[in-house]
Amino acid sequence: MTPVLDVRSVTKVYGSGDTAVHALRGVSLRVERGDYVAIMGASGSGKSTLMNIVGCLDVPSAGRYRLDGHDVGGLDERRLAILRNRRIGFVFQSFNLIPRMSAQANVELPLAYGGVRAAARRRRAVAALREVGLADRTRHEPNELSGGQQQRVAIARALVTAPTLLLADEPTGALDSRSTADVLHLFDGLNRAGRTLVIITHEADVAAHAQRIVRLVDGRIVEDRRVAGAVR
Repeated sequence: MTPVLDVRSVTKVYGSGDTAVHALRGVSLRVERGDYVAIMGASGSGKSTLMNIVGCLDVPSAGRYRLDGHDVGGLDERRLAILRNRRIGFVFQSFNLIPRMSAQANVELPLAYGGVRAAARRRRAVAALREVGLADRTRHEPNELSGGQQQRVAIARALVTAPTLLLADEPTGALDSRSTADVLHLFDGLNRAGRTLVIITHEADVAAHAQRIVRLVDGRIVEDRRVAGAVR
């Protein structure tokens, strides 16, 4: 079966000469369907750079990256944007919701960009909000929702395109402990249902929910192990 992610000997260099910064140094990573991976590392380790490349928000300086069988390196910006919209659902620390739009309208946005008709957008957005436990909050704007509810709206928005990969960058960083537990419980359920998750985090208790932990130091993977007793 084709892996969701197949990263091979990827490097990323910013600048040149004496001022060059080697953010990634020959990183190889393979993520299978249904996997749940936590990528960890301190500031400057390269985890954010790796996330940007995996998320098709940046391109490597060298090496190869395939997303769901598609060679990302061979795509122009238009085709890259289409692949990103269809194959990846993003969840960010800051939620990135549009303030004066309802939860449903926020969730519909990726479908609108993808040219999906209004009736289908509404149906799929409501279904995604139901999946994250917010069926009764479809008309609420972000300022009418708690932080945990806003993040669940963001997760619904990530799910609405039925992506191959759910990619979350510090998804609990702006949440209190109760909301963090709720979001992690939701991620656990999504993974049990067969979804592929990659989470970027510096928090050990968040990574403990994953089936696999990948740790970066100075742009290299120094640990890649399965977690026998993952919190589920």
